Amino acid sequence: MADTTVRIDGNTLRLPGGVAVRFIRTLRLPETGTHPLPPGLGEFPVRRVADYGDRVPEAWRARGGVMLPVYLREAMWLSFAGTSEPAALQVGVGKVCAVSGRPWSDRLARGPQNYVVLPRQPWLDGINSGTGTVRQFVAVPLGLGATVEGQVTGEEVWGGVQLQNFALNDRELARWRAEERQRAERQRSMPAPSGYGAAMPMAAPPVSAGFGAPMPMAAPPAPGSVPAPAASAAPAGPPRAAAAMGLGVGGSMRQEVYQDDRPLTDWSEQPAGRVFVHLVTPPEWRRITGEAAPPSPVDRAAYTRAGLPWFDYYDEDAQDLAPTGTLQSVKPVGDWLGDDHEPWQPPAPGQTHQLKDAPGEPVEDGDW
Repeated sequence: MADTTVRIDGNTLRLPGGVAVRFIRTLRLPETGTHPLPPGLGEFPVRRVADYGDRVPEAWRARGGVMLPVYLREAMWLSFAGTSEPAALQVGVGKVCAVSGRPWSDRLARGPQNYVVLPRQPWLDGINSGTGTVRQFVAVPLGLGATVEGQVTGEEVWGGVQLQNFALNDRELARWRAEERQRAERQRSMPAPSGYGAAMPMAAPPVSAGFGAPMPMAAPPAPGSVPAPAASAAPAGPPRAAAAMGLGVGGSMRQEVYQDDRPLTDWSEQPAGRVFVHLVTPPEWRRITGEAAPPSPVDRAAYTRAGLPWFDYYDEDAQDLAPTGTLQSVKPVGDWLGDDHEPWQPPAPGQTHQLKDAPGEPVEDGDW
């Protein structure tokens, strides 16, 4: 029987079949206009729900999975860097598909496509809401109706993020692996360049947020903040209802969600693995884990004034998925929370960079 175990490796979720997912903090975009890809500002910490069973709500224990802390109106994107083999990954926001806008399904589908194709899709910053654009993932509390889940289904029951991946079927996976071995052998057999025009040796690239560029430093700790206590120092006591969070949408950015060029029959019929990702407010994160959440996000105008990079990415060999009417009609969180008063300073000319033409304990799955 195939291993369906999901594990945490640092802050990376490792799903069976070689899928790697990281949750990246980023600058929140204005809710008007279309913008370049915002930078990565470090990873969200990820912890197993099972390690804090006496401190999390009963519903979380039932769903299993992992949790991470987010601030109100904080933005994030999902990085798939490090995925080692082809996979079809479903991404749900409150059990609404972020690609198709349809209800969560245990099956892959076309018309509309309800998954992203890895490793071709290097990241996902939001819901597929426009031609060649997405609307940014932004954290909001349940109960306002501002989440994608609330706007699409009329209810806010699940919150969080759901991930489920499908590997290639046995025949196609064997074929892909054979082609990869042949490609590697061809590369090894090619003579190394020498003499005039030979490539100069390069140092290892800097740590990157997934865009292939250096990851800027996160904001410094807030004044008066104190170091996080050890997890064992968190106050004990019966679990209580947490301030549940889900994902709404913010500003629009230029990003394609790629159409799968394989027939649907190339993929396995059964998922390789799945995981529920709970979103926790910083106060609840500290109460549950005993750790302080990361500092609040860096001011975006200060980031731009410092001349730090924004990004643009285009893959000429891939075809963008058309958005569905369901996701095109999702409104930004500002419609519920009010105007965004943080000043906006657009990137200066030349500040936008063009890109491209062992695991820990198993994560427990549950009932969701």
